[in-house]
Amino acid sequence: MATESSSTPTTPPPRAQWGTRTGFLLAAIGSAIGLGNIWRFPSEAYKNGGGAFLLPYLIALLTAGLPLLVLEYTLGRRYRKSPPGAFRRLSGPAQAIGWWQVAVSFVIAAYYAVILAWAVRYVGFSVGEQWGDDPNAYFFGDFLRTAEQPGWISSYVGGVFWPLLVIWIAVLAVLALGVRRGIEMANRIFIPLLVVFFVVLVVRAVTLDGAGTGLDALFSPDWGALAEGGVWVAAYGQIFFSLSVGFGIMITYASYLRRRADLTGSALVAGFANSSFELLAGIGVFATLGFLSAASGTPVGETVTDGIGLAFIAFPTIISNMPLGTLFGLLFFGSLVIAGFTSLISIVEVVVASVQDKTGIGRIPAVLGAGGLTALVSVLLFPTDSGLYLLDSADHFINRYGIALASLVAVIVVAWVLRRLPALQRDADATSAIRLGVWWRLALGVVTPLVLGWMMVDSLRSEFDENYGGYPSGFLFWSGWAVALGALLFGVLASLLPWPRGTEPAGTEPSGPGGPVESRPGMPGEGRH
Repeated sequence: MATESSSTPTTPPPRAQWGTRTGFLLAAIGSAIGLGNIWRFPSEAYKNGGGAFLLPYLIALLTAGLPLLVLEYTLGRRYRKSPPGAFRRLSGPAQAIGWWQVAVSFVIAAYYAVILAWAVRYVGFSVGEQWGDDPNAYFFGDFLRTAEQPGWISSYVGGVFWPLLVIWIAVLAVLALGVRRGIEMANRIFIPLLVVFFVVLVVRAVTLDGAGTGLDALFSPDWGALAEGGVWVAAYGQIFFSLSVGFGIMITYASYLRRRADLTGSALVAGFANSSFELLAGIGVFATLGFLSAASGTPVGETVTDGIGLAFIAFPTIISNMPLGTLFGLLFFGSLVIAGFTSLISIVEVVVASVQDKTGIGRIPAVLGAGGLTALVSVLLFPTDSGLYLLDSADHFINRYGIALASLVAVIVVAWVLRRLPALQRDADATSAIRLGVWWRLALGVVTPLVLGWMMVDSLRSEFDENYGGYPSGFLFWSGWAVALGALLFGVLASLLPWPRGTEPAGTEPSGPGGPVESRPGMPGEGRH
């Protein structure tokens, strides 16, 4: 471990706090509800048993999603630090996990903002349905001007650059205003607005001709699918990637909680709110796909897609063929912008808060420095003719071998190496209305590592079977593998840098609501009672 700096001791400023519990919950929900809820969950459910998928999905929420959420809330609230500082208080070397998560957040923020820029433009394109008769050609050709093959950047796309710049100015402005006046206030405005937008959109969708056919396709249960291991892996993967766990957001947000905040209750509210929105999104998306099926005479199964294909190709096609299509387009793409914006704020906040904790600098310098660097990388790399290829590759590898792998390592370190689960449980129970039982320790000590480990094995096997997306190996190496490995390397190197004097020594424990955290030999489920 690096030695501490010999500079003059400094007294860090008081930790920022949420104004109310509602403000924290709205921010946590705003982080969790993002683009993946709208364009990933519906297709995952359809491909993995339809209505039957809801059973493994609920089990995954209870045995992995909520336990991880409570763990991150507890770490953040107890240590009152961003991920590097929180893991450092557990154990000096463990801070590398926190810095790894910071690097993952940096990468995700850089490309996530670009998708918001696309959605902003498509809000405008919905007026007059400017994508014409071929939304596919318009998106890839006229709008993104995507190169025929992935490779080096050869040109910039002004139609993406300018809205991307506006997105970044808005994000940095919100973060510069601070936790209460910036992040909390933005979520108080945008989350209710998102709910209104999406409810209106879903009501419109279910009244379309063919909506019932689409909903039947989504919810008709295939109980035989539950015997397939891949369906359960898909359920855990969906829960894991939709709750904003694994890359430091919830640790950071929970560090702004008051000492007596109810952690378990907050996790239940945020977790079930996120899942409820996903279910609502599934209804809206499949009701709309049912309309497309009826209008085109093709089976619903042939219209199902996800991600970029659903949002920017399938939905423009639907909008062009439905009554009041312009209004539907404004609501749909407006919802994408809002959901993505609140998520982007939370992702960049991880980077900003970590720089603040490490250096002791003020809020605005940290936002301009750390947030500004993230924005610079984003506007230099992604509004280009190769931007879509870079985004696709970076997203795949940083999710699989950044978020998921970092979470696996974090759970193993906390549960098995440092054996902190019993004491952290006492800390959460001390202020929570709903007490955690042995299921929490078993979920984090056994179920979550096994599921994440299997996801890693399954993912690596598919990587070596064939190149992701059919991309050339050289391109995947520098745009995918190098990005994921670079995030890990950054975490290790950043952990070697000294912290300023005046911060707590590595491995020290506060006397929080649950008392000092103890370290002793034993299994994850063992603890004094």
